[in-house]
Amino acid sequence: MRVVSGICKGRHLKAVPGNTTRPTTDKVKEALFNMIGPYFNGGIGLDLFAGSGGLGLEALSRGLDKVIFIDRETRAIQVIQENIKACKFEEQAEVFRNDADRALKALIKRNISFDYIFLDPPYKKQQLVSLMEKMDKQDVVRKDGIVVCEHSFDVELPEEVGRFSQIKHEKYGIIAITIYIRNVSD
Repeated sequence: MRVVSGICKGRHLKAVPGNTTRPTTDKVKEALFNMIGPYFNGGIGLDLFAGSGGLGLEALSRGLDKVIFIDRETRAIQVIQENIKACKFEEQAEVFRNDADRALKALIKRNISFDYIFLDPPYKKQQLVSLMEKMDKQDVVRKDGIVVCEHSFDVELPEEVGRFSQIKHEKYGIIAITIYIRNVSD
């Protein structure tokens, strides 16, 4: 597992030991970022089920200003911190150990909104629609912000979730990527 492109291109990343996390493959990561970027001119990202932090680190390498990494597993948090340090992104990253619901509540209290959100929850506990509904109600995603959902190929996500509209859906073997954009209705 490595950073595919940007200022940290080729940097190897540590994986979380054990089988509780499933890192996004380099092939899928490259395809995903080609769909939403491939490079960014600033912005704030959220890697909500961060695992090893690969998606958020890729986003930083490709030009995001800041990424908040959240995972509920202690081992994952340690690996994320090591990977951030290896990429020298300490000043551009915040890392929190929390579950997704509590993390969203904390971010809402801080009045933070994001340009890019990466959601890659455990496939068996897929909660993408309910998370996106919460994000929509609380304005966690900026107008024209992007939400990237990685999920099992056999999960069909709706075309619309609140003010989010699906703009892309691709399958890569057993993995699927669904991308939404946040519309703002007047």
